[in-house]
Amino acid sequence: MQLLDYTLGELLEKYAIEAPDREFMVYADRNLRFTYSQFNERVDQLAKGLLYIGVGSGDKVGIWANNVPDWLTFMFATAKIGAILVTINTSYKSSELEYLLQNADIHTLCMVDGFRDSDYVNMMFDLVPELKNSQRGNLKSEKFPELKNVIFIGPQKHRGMYNTSELILLGSHIDDMELELIKENIGCHDVVNMQYTSGTTGFPKGVMLTHHNILNNGFAAGECMKFTHKERLLVCVPLFHCFGCVLALCAVITHGATMVMVENFDPLMVLASVEKEKCTALYGVPTMFIAELNHPMFSMFDLSSLRTGIMAGALCPIETMNQVMQKMNMKDVIIVYGLTETSPGMTATRTHNSPEVRATTVGFEFPNVEVKIVNPETGDESGVGEQGEICCRGYNLMKGYYKNPEATAKAIDKDGWLHSGDLAVKTPDGFYRITGRIKDMIIRGGENIYPREIENYIYKMPEVEAVEVVGVPSKKYGEQVGAFIKLKADQELTEETVQEFCRGKIARYKIPQFIFFVNEFPMTASGKIQKYKLRDLSLKLLDEKGIEVI
Repeated sequence: MQLLDYTLGELLEKYAIEAPDREFMVYADRNLRFTYSQFNERVDQLAKGLLYIGVGSGDKVGIWANNVPDWLTFMFATAKIGAILVTINTSYKSSELEYLLQNADIHTLCMVDGFRDSDYVNMMFDLVPELKNSQRGNLKSEKFPELKNVIFIGPQKHRGMYNTSELILLGSHIDDMELELIKENIGCHDVVNMQYTSGTTGFPKGVMLTHHNILNNGFAAGECMKFTHKERLLVCVPLFHCFGCVLALCAVITHGATMVMVENFDPLMVLASVEKEKCTALYGVPTMFIAELNHPMFSMFDLSSLRTGIMAGALCPIETMNQVMQKMNMKDVIIVYGLTETSPGMTATRTHNSPEVRATTVGFEFPNVEVKIVNPETGDESGVGEQGEICCRGYNLMKGYYKNPEATAKAIDKDGWLHSGDLAVKTPDGFYRITGRIKDMIIRGGENIYPREIENYIYKMPEVEAVEVVGVPSKKYGEQVGAFIKLKADQELTEETVQEFCRGKIARYKIPQFIFFVNEFPMTASGKIQKYKLRDLSLKLLDEKGIEVI
């Protein structure tokens, strides 16, 4: 597969000329539709508005919003003027936003009014009290000296902030030629996007990605699914995450296809939008597909238009994959595996792979990407069937972590291999199977225990909807095995029943010592389960029961 050398702006303009009337973006719930030419025109107006308020090449523009219609307008507008879009997790609270504003040197922050239980506007007024008394464009913050502008995405007006319509109006004061000259100086190897790692293991780091990184990765993902310009992809994964703004957006824009958007994930809205817009592809993390399949109105919707899609972001239960292929008509669904640092895809299954391969492996290398498994202790390459750390090298590697050369050097070795921190084995057929995370590995009395093995076994219990296995700190053994189980609706299990189910089937030391029944798991906004929070929760729950971990 030949690599593309476009920038995001060039690719949008290509389709605005070649297929001006083709739909680019649709919101089925409000019948909002943008063709390629309409969207490109709005992007140019917004780009000029950003220029007018002083946003320039290399400036960091933060976007703190759910999947609202202008999220993508800001992504392309910043790309066209050489600014760097910094995507901000919608679940962030005040202290996390403060960290990111400072760490990323945010020049301009674009935001909505809030998300779920978070009031973004008041959070900003608390963090930047100068905002209430400063003229727009003249912000001087003591705590955030780099921050010059705050933009409210929407029609409402807030003290000290521009709003989107004002910005587009201000863009009319900038000559078209000025924008054209700026675009000529933007190259495909420039950083266009900074995404902060989801923080499942600690403080987030800013991953710097280029046009070349994300467009080629999105194109490769689309090719793995046999995308054409006729695809209509339902996007319900968050845009602030690589799953949304690369595997979804960049797969669509590189094939000249159509995105059908859902502002916030809601299984009913997803099912209704697929039927209404005759979507051919659907993305999601396993928990999203489980919610759709288990929705009481699932059988009322016609999903016959679906053909393909991606399940990613977490390891997939085999039963869920089979149900998605059979009940949702997604015979060509694939698994993509990777990290934000690999833009994000490094391996994928293909549509021609057997259902078993697609349910139990993460496929093989993306085109133009090298993958290998190494022994984490010796650094030697592992043989077929030998577990080790999965590593990657190719066009898709990040430029590095922002302002963190030490962490970059730790992640990418001197030979250019990125070390993922994930454990995997390579099958005799050349497929990769993820077996867990190095940091998730439980060491109980010197025995290495991989949570995924135990999770896969407990998933065989028909009452279990989801299970996560973690290490519970223990004075005697170092760690004991703990299992957090979410039951299917109207199902019941006891701790003893689960342990009895495992007894004689998996090694005694792997049987969960502690079992916790929960209604939900602590998650990042992109759907990744935060295992470190489960470890903390296990101690809290045991303490409440008066149980001492020995």
